[in-house]
Order: sequence, then structure tokens, then C-alpha cells
Amino acid sequence: MSQPVPLASPQDFATEHAFRAHVMQPCRPVVMKAAARDWPLLKQEEASIFDRLRQFDVGREAEIFVGSPETDRRYYYADDLSGFNFQRESVGFAEGLDRILQGADGNDSATLYMGSLPSERYLPGIEGLTKLAFLPQSVLPRFWIGHPSSVACHYDTQDNVACAAMGRRRFTLFPPQAIGDLYVGPIDFTMAGQPVGLAVDSKPGDPRYPRFDAIRDTALVAELEPGDAIYIPKLWWHKVEALDPVNVLVNFWWDGFASGPDQPFAAMMLALIAIAERPPAEREAWRAWFDHYVFRPDGHPLDHLPPELHGILGPLQDGNYQRIRMAAMRMLRGS
Repeated sequence: MSQPVPLASPQDFATEHAFRAHVMQPCRPVVMKAAARDWPLLKQEEASIFDRLRQFDVGREAEIFVGSPETDRRYYYADDLSGFNFQRESVGFAEGLDRILQGADGNDSATLYMGSLPSERYLPGIEGLTKLAFLPQSVLPRFWIGHPSSVACHYDTQDNVACAAMGRRRFTLFPPQAIGDLYVGPIDFTMAGQPVGLAVDSKPGDPRYPRFDAIRDTALVAELEPGDAIYIPKLWWHKVEALDPVNVLVNFWWDGFASGPDQPFAAMMLALIAIAERPPAEREAWRAWFDHYVFRPDGHPLDHLPPELHGILGPLQDGNYQRIRMAAMRMLRGS
């Protein structure tokens, strides 16, 4: 049986420090009930959410996904994975809002969805209506607006706080360690930037995905009401369903543990060309090196030496970030 995503106590997300220590450090999803309940964006007595969105609209074009009735509101690949089961159109943001509202009665044959709209590009200034005390103020919101929909199970390479602003949202999550059981699709031919778990929407016993049946019922599930939020750590797989005739989600992406601009996923992509096709025995040797120096299951690799002898393996904030980066760049240049 699937299990509910645990609830965080209000004290755990009262401040940025508490949120980082109690919610982010364990790297597990949690639901934060009513975390966005007091947003001015949600105060319906003054103006509807769509009216407020229009107040900040600067007239940019946005991409809208258009799904035919045959998609059953599920945005996904075509059956042979050669394309997708929806169309993309470019529309003015206001026109997209109007089309979504007009189709909300269910009589429109098309299902519409505008996603991942950065506030600073489409709605500058609306950030003042969506503040969360536990997030860094430099982290800006994105908006996801549309009809009922099902977005395929995917991961993000950044930490994610997602807030239901209008309509309910259901999240179905699997841990990063499930990657081999989800039968992940292509990483460079995707619907919206990230690979998806092809097995997640399959029926039990599907012969294409035998390993998935063993973990199918281990999913964590959360259903958000307007004003609720969920924290999804980076690399956690999540399927997202919008459940009501019109839905608005506001999310925040950032890397909560970055030491600098370099991203872990970039390191993995480089490892693909440097290591992935070497002989198995050599890959195992490099696995030992990565464990020792990077993943550190037994602690710091130079714990047996005094700190003054740790060299570039000392704390990154002591200037070693740039020293390591410069050394790596020299190697990449072949110098």
C-alpha cells in the first residue's frame, strides 16, 4: 500500500534556519499544511487569482500544451516514443489564461496547460504576493496553470517547494534509489526537460516493466489543498496530477546545498563520457575512488591527518572550491 507523505510541524518551517535543519537536511519529502495559506495571492475577497495574474502580466508569449480528448488529460509520449501525445502552441499569456478559463466547463475538447512560467519574466512584481518566510528571498516563483492533468513521473536536479494556489494537486513520489525500477526514458528527448519513469502509469503485471511491480506500492502520496505546500528534495521522482477544473500551482526551485555554480548533474554527464564505457573492472575501481573522495561513507578521506595537511581536500569555503575547479579546468583543457 502507498503511504502518505509525512507532515512537517509548523515549527519546522517557521524560519529559514529551521526549514534547512529539520526539513531539508533529511532529504525526504514532507507536506507543509497551510504554509501558503496567508498569501495575498489567495485572498479571494479582493480579486480572483486569475485577475491578480492579469495585473502583473507584461504581455509575453508563453508555451501552452494542448491535449486532445484521447490523451485522457495525460501529457506523455506517443505510443512508440517517437513523439508526444500533445501539441505545443505559442500564445500571449493573457490569451492562455482566457482559453483555460473558457475550457474549464469541460465542454472544450482540448485540455490546456501552461507550465514553468518564471515570475520575473511573465509576472514581475507578483513575488510580493507569494513570499515564504522559510525560503531565501532570492528564490523566485514559477507558475503552472491549467485544466485537470497528469504530468509523468520525473525528477528535478534542484530542491523544490510546490504550493497549491488554486485547485487540488496529487503528488506520487519514489526515492532516487528507485531509478533502476522505474524504466526511465531517454534523457535527451523529453516532454519538458527531464526524463520520466515509463513504468509508473503501467498496469500491474506489465511484461515491459517487471521490476516496477516490486516497488509499485511503496510510493509516497500527498494531496494538497489550496494553501498547502510540499517539499521535494532534488532527485526524488514525482508524478503530479491537477485534480480540479482549473488549477494553479506555484513552485520554487533552488539548490539548497550548493557550494558554488557547478551542478552535480554536470559532473555526472562528464562521468558518462569519462567512465561509463570503460571495462567493468575499471569502472569498479573508479567507483571505489568516487566513494572514497566524493561520497565518503567512512568519513573524510584525510581524517587520519591533521587539518593543516588536508590541502585542497580542506573545507571548500576556505578557497579550495576555486582551487579544485581550476585544477579540473586545466585537465579539461589538456594543459
